[in-house]
Amino acid sequence: MPLPFIAAAFLEGLPAWVPDPWLMLKAGSSLGALAVAKRYMSGAMCIAERDMHGRVVLITGGTSGIGAVTAFELAQRGAQVVLLTHLPPSDPFLVEFVDDMRERTGNDLVYAEQVDLSSLHSVRQFATRWIDNAPPRRLDMVVLCAATLTPPGSKRTETPEGVETTWMVNYLANFHLLGILSPAIRAQPFDRDVRIILPTCSAYISSPPLDLVIQDKDWTPGKAYARSKLALMVFAKAYQKHLDAYKRPDELPMNARVFLVDPGFTRTPGSRRWLTRGSLWGLILYMVFYAFSWLLMKSAEMGAQSLLWAMLEESLIRDGGGKLVKECMVVDCARRDVDDEAVAKKLWEASDKLIERVEKEEALKRAKGKKEQEKREEDAKNAEQVEELESLLNTIKNGQQAKESQKSKSNTAGGGKKQKSSSSKPTAQ
Repeated sequence: MPLPFIAAAFLEGLPAWVPDPWLMLKAGSSLGALAVAKRYMSGAMCIAERDMHGRVVLITGGTSGIGAVTAFELAQRGAQVVLLTHLPPSDPFLVEFVDDMRERTGNDLVYAEQVDLSSLHSVRQFATRWIDNAPPRRLDMVVLCAATLTPPGSKRTETPEGVETTWMVNYLANFHLLGILSPAIRAQPFDRDVRIILPTCSAYISSPPLDLVIQDKDWTPGKAYARSKLALMVFAKAYQKHLDAYKRPDELPMNARVFLVDPGFTRTPGSRRWLTRGSLWGLILYMVFYAFSWLLMKSAEMGAQSLLWAMLEESLIRDGGGKLVKECMVVDCARRDVDDEAVAKKLWEASDKLIERVEKEEALKRAKGKKEQEKREEDAKNAEQVEELESLLNTIKNGQQAKESQKSKSNTAGGGKKQKSSSSKPTAQ
């Protein structure tokens, strides 16, 4: 059958129902070029593997975007995953999310803990609960994927504690959390592979210097986001030196490593919010031109590949930490001030002072609120006691009135009978 068809096509030409070969070649070339471009823009694949069974991982931002993919991959490899979310564990969405992840991965060691990264008090509450344990809890990995951004054109916002939102969530909460967890990280046995993963973004390149105070009139969402990422990178380098400077009781080298990871441009809820400017019209335009974002940006699954490589690659633990990972390989930072110790020291001290000031103010507010609440409860209790006493007095008063009324009726009835009996007596003749 094929031979006669080939012979007929050679001698008589292709049948009418066969498309034009040149058209097919053009279409095939276009599809091939599109596939090659898509594969190139998707970035490198992680081929590293290691056994994660029994390892304990804390992860923020693990319910959406790159964080959700990372949490799923770790759970699928058998790790015990603790999702740190701003929602309480009893929230219906979170309950369903955890149950779904357990079912899809076949791993029941997936849990959720409430940590609001916009509140220093919430971060301290969780971290102190975690380290307040003897012997120290096992902790193999901390993955801080949570981040926020303000859409372009929006105004500057602050957390309830008075800290700029982007700075708080993207940098200060991570600084505070790792600072409190330091004893738990340093207490891990020497033979344990401990890694701290901090996702970053190439936006840090355009950030103004950290020692430059941004005035309100000069504040923009882009500057705020870039500055928070630069601060996170400076802190990551300094935190690795902080861990390395610790002298273990067994006099062995520190086994904890900090890695910065740039996942690249990825289609996540955060990037979608940035591209749409947080508006309905922006969302409509995003959907209309979705083909461009699909081609030029990674999916969440591909964006997570560099994070997985930083977690699973065995060779990384042999060298020192504080490295930047991009496209599943170690790369150099694009700014020199990331490694500047003077900048890191100044940032660390300023962050400590800010946290101390905010926590003192919030502690005073909570103490004042507690006193006011106690006073309200005491006033309510006193009012209730007064109401009960008044009710009791009214009951006694009503009882006395009823008794007096009954006595009066009895006297009236007795007097009437006496008068009747005296009137019925015969008079003496």
